Amino acid sequence: MKVIVLGAGVIGVTSAYQLAKAGHEVAVIDRQDGPALETSFANAGEVSFGYCSPWAAPGIPQKAVKWTFMKHAPLILRPKADAAMLSWLMSMLRNCTSERYAINKSRMLRLADYSRLSLAAVREETGIAYDERMQGTLQLFRTQQQLDASAKDVKALAADGIPYEVLDREGCIRVEPALAHVRHKFVGGLLTPKDETGDCFKFTNALAAKAAELGVQFLYGTEIKRLDVEGGKVRGVVTGRETMKADAVVVALGSYSPFLLKSFGIRLPVYPVKGYSLTIPITDASRAPESTVMDETYKIAITRLGDRIRVGGMAEISGYTDDLSLARRRTLEHSVTDLFPGGDAAKASFWSGLRPMTPDGTPVIGATKIAGLFLNTGHGTLGWTMSTGSARVVSDLVSGRKPDIDATDLAIARYA
Repeated sequence: MKVIVLGAGVIGVTSAYQLAKAGHEVAVIDRQDGPALETSFANAGEVSFGYCSPWAAPGIPQKAVKWTFMKHAPLILRPKADAAMLSWLMSMLRNCTSERYAINKSRMLRLADYSRLSLAAVREETGIAYDERMQGTLQLFRTQQQLDASAKDVKALAADGIPYEVLDREGCIRVEPALAHVRHKFVGGLLTPKDETGDCFKFTNALAAKAAELGVQFLYGTEIKRLDVEGGKVRGVVTGRETMKADAVVVALGSYSPFLLKSFGIRLPVYPVKGYSLTIPITDASRAPESTVMDETYKIAITRLGDRIRVGGMAEISGYTDDLSLARRRTLEHSVTDLFPGGDAAKASFWSGLRPMTPDGTPVIGATKIAGLFLNTGHGTLGWTMSTGSARVVSDLVSGRKPDIDATDLAIARYA
């Protein structure tokens, strides 16, 4: 079949690679001048197969009120006269129950663990390098209350067979030796040893090159105007240059996916949640992380990428804005310098990206009511983590094969 993939971020490129491997004729269309130049460009760098949780969780509404008065708040809400924002927020609140949290986390862990195996397979097939490390994620708790509250995550990890280890202060230092310098600032942690780290931008560009070797055509700098749909079936894509015909189309446009679908009566509950990152050159390796440390207080990931530290996090709900807030930069700098003062923050590059988030935290992967139209979007903060598994699922569905994991509850039909 001829398949068009819309979007050349990590989700679009991994989808194109798997579709080409499955024998399809594949074209990728993106408005940018190359792969991974938007949300995939400078994300936190953590590949979190175990540290994988929905933002919608019990207690979040109460915490959100508390965060409003924090100087370094992990969640920032800038209300707008935006029906999509209001609808998304209300739906997220409905998911902040213990029952919904357990269901959503289980879905996410299922897909993330499949992605762990899929990423390993891609590495073996291609031999690509992207500053990868396989030393796990340490969720660091500054208070006993945070450590006690991690019991619900431990329960979910155990239920899904995901390896974990609850650590005291000395155990955390064993995993991340640089924390010995700040041992008085935390009480313990939760280690998910199967987690990895890596530069998503490097990975996506390297995989795009491998996909091109398989025959994938990349059309960069190309405006996507609308889908070509006739008789309830997708026929192709109308661009600013031409109408391209296809047997199937995969929408992987992140936060912008809903705009393409709205005119066809498909309401995709994906909304941008803005994140920020700093990329800092390492000046003292003995005071830098070995892998990823998740600062639970500020919801900030501090990740080692070769000779750099990537500091990423926060959730700002402010619509489709790309401004760089000085206050957000100060929060990132505070977290990393408080724990790992081994980099030169003054020389850091500052970036922001729009994470495409669903109200339940689970991405939307699968078919739509339009024949031949598939979705692979809404991965939120975990696009890098879930990309390779999501790509294999959508490739199997496009090809008419049953995926290796249960994907029925990942489709948009769950919102009906």
